[in-house]
Amino acid sequence: MSSNPVRFPRTSPYWPVLSHPLLRRVLPGLAVSALGDGMAVVAVTWLAIELAPSGQRGTWIALAMAAYTLPSAAGTVIFGRLLRGRGGAQLAGWDAILRACSLAAIPLAHLAGVLSIELYVVLLAASALLHSWGSAGRFTLIAELLPQSHHLPANAVLGTIGGFATIVGPPLAGILIGWVGAVWVIAIDAATFAVLALTYRLALPPAGSVDGYERGASRTAGFAVIRRNPALLGLLVLSLWFFFLFGPVYVAMPILITDDLHASATLLGAYYTAFGIGGLAGGLVAGYLRRWPLRATTIGIVVAFGVAMLPLGLGAPVGVSLPAFALAGLIWAPYMSTSMALFQRSASTAQLPTVLAANGAVLVLAVPLGTMLGGPLVGALGARPTLLLCAAAIVALGLVAGGFALARRSARPSGDSAVTEVSASR
Repeated sequence: MSSNPVRFPRTSPYWPVLSHPLLRRVLPGLAVSALGDGMAVVAVTWLAIELAPSGQRGTWIALAMAAYTLPSAAGTVIFGRLLRGRGGAQLAGWDAILRACSLAAIPLAHLAGVLSIELYVVLLAASALLHSWGSAGRFTLIAELLPQSHHLPANAVLGTIGGFATIVGPPLAGILIGWVGAVWVIAIDAATFAVLALTYRLALPPAGSVDGYERGASRTAGFAVIRRNPALLGLLVLSLWFFFLFGPVYVAMPILITDDLHASATLLGAYYTAFGIGGLAGGLVAGYLRRWPLRATTIGIVVAFGVAMLPLGLGAPVGVSLPAFALAGLIWAPYMSTSMALFQRSASTAQLPTVLAANGAVLVLAVPLGTMLGGPLVGALGARPTLLLCAAAIVALGLVAGGFALARRSARPSGDSAVTEVSASR
């Protein structure tokens, strides 16, 4: 009995990650930065409302939110030659430095009296240019420091940190905005990225470029690697459509709450909170899936998520659809951990940064494009039918992906399967 508490942490799949002599120095900085980003979700929008002309607020809010994420897709190509062959910590550190400097320029411009809505959007866009490379750097760092068997739990730790921040960050931002103003919440976000940049610089040993990868040859090398690898290409296509088909939910949910259920924003907040709590639980569970077949698990997540979303589209009462939405969050959360583990397994450490940056550049466009489609869909079909269509399409996507995976597996010679199993167990 008394030995169980001692045994538990060491038998947990997260113990090798949390006890790693280098990673445990980086994780606090990642947690602080994630909290800053969680606050920025509210602060970026609120400051746009304050700066935009009263008749153009909707347009500028959309531009500000897009500027905070979408330029990372362009940055993947623009900086491809410069950043190929860099180590994970270096990539993540440069992203943190750029974010800290660009975001810090916003309160400085405010103090100087020159902060306009146009300058605000430009600075947000500058802050996002290296975001895909920074994300690639974090997951590359995991592949550099940990053996393959620990990649999934490490990915899950990053996902859990982000999930916790999305729950705590927005309400904290609301309190701080009422106290000091949105521009100073942006300043806090900048400070958290400065902490993260210092963490990468001080907590990890200096690292140069990764051996075995020729820098400067192509801006789109990551896309080329994915195109030549059927497994990676299939995973990218699955993720692209999965995120794209979820995009209309962001438009349909508010309309469902206001027009169909005749409820207030409080109920909408309850749905998103339930999804976030489910996502936090799913992130914690993800590390325990390391013995499951990764590809089948990833495809199964897509199918199960679509099924969990069906009650919303079928008109189930709130008492059913709210827990179902929380279940959808729980199912959704491990997807990034398992898909990243597949990338870490399928690409060499030298290729991984460019491959993950290319993957991130594509996926960062998927949800916004789906959200843009949501407007016409909701206008033509209504909120509830749009949710039903999205859920059914996601289920169909998972089933089609499963069919392709089974076909590839049956077409593969038995020797290849054996080699794959041996490689996966290493």
